[in-house]
Amino acid sequence: MNYPKPIRWGIIGCGAVTEVKSGPPYQQTPDFQLIAVMRRDLKKAEDYAKRHGVPKFYGKAKDLIMDPEVDAVYIATPPDTHKHYALMVAEAGKPCCVEKPMAPTYKESLEIYNVFSEKKLPLFVAYYRRSLPRFLKIKEWLDNNEIGEIRHIKWHLSKPPSAEDLQKTYNWRTDSEIAPGGYFDDLASHGLDLFSFYLGDIEYAYGVSTNQQKLYTAKDAIAACWIYENGVTGEGSWNFGTAEREDEVEIIGSKGKITFSVFNEEDITLSNENGTENLFIDHPKHVQQLHVENLRAHLLENKEHPSTGKSGLHTSWIMDKILGQI
Repeated sequence: MNYPKPIRWGIIGCGAVTEVKSGPPYQQTPDFQLIAVMRRDLKKAEDYAKRHGVPKFYGKAKDLIMDPEVDAVYIATPPDTHKHYALMVAEAGKPCCVEKPMAPTYKESLEIYNVFSEKKLPLFVAYYRRSLPRFLKIKEWLDNNEIGEIRHIKWHLSKPPSAEDLQKTYNWRTDSEIAPGGYFDDLASHGLDLFSFYLGDIEYAYGVSTNQQKLYTAKDAIAACWIYENGVTGEGSWNFGTAEREDEVEIIGSKGKITFSVFNEEDITLSNENGTENLFIDHPKHVQQLHVENLRAHLLENKEHPSTGKSGLHTSWIMDKILGQI
């Protein structure tokens, strides 16, 4: 499909994530324009629009989606509304990028994917780590067989409860109706999606999960194991009630290993028969900049985006398998 230049974007849900991480790239990427934003609180939408130089603002998603001057839509709301808004975008016949996770469940993610697939509309999910140089360097090491044949991947992520958690202040990220796995949904999805980018699709996954602290309705302790279609095995543990924050991934090969953090600003480390290499690669100021530039390349240059509806759907399947929801 041929798209106009510039492609004019609208954002549904101009909250905190769009202030620096994701909103400015839609303005700064060549051949893209951000022309409209929406928030249910119209005054907040107007404030965002004025501060960021966006010409239009709305209080209703449908008005933005149906605006004939909006060519494509980025959905940046909490996951429980992703399906509702995405189906509206599909009905309008427009490309869509959905924040991660794609939806609270695999079932809803599949509904989104099927509609866009049937209509042959581009669908993307904002797993932006697939586009970041730090993580692409790890993929380069893997592709160059720097650690030989890949055998196993393991990830441990944990953190203490926040003051908000301890005070039992409402937070949609720990509301089981919106995020059944709590912080697991919000955080683990990033890493599990990245691992599929490195190692391919998972064939089977199994997990156990519970609510140890009883601070909120979602799960706060999860452990899992899985196997990829290529035979590589994996394991993970995520706990959100520990004394210290930890975030470490190890990819173990027949001739070495790679160690890195999914979220912490740390070196990536390659250890093999040639020794140990520690490398720090900074993220761009707007962390979704390269993700958005890849949207441009997909829509205008027919270059496949690394994070599509298909890959996002697989990540939703993995999450639900680990949580025992399917």
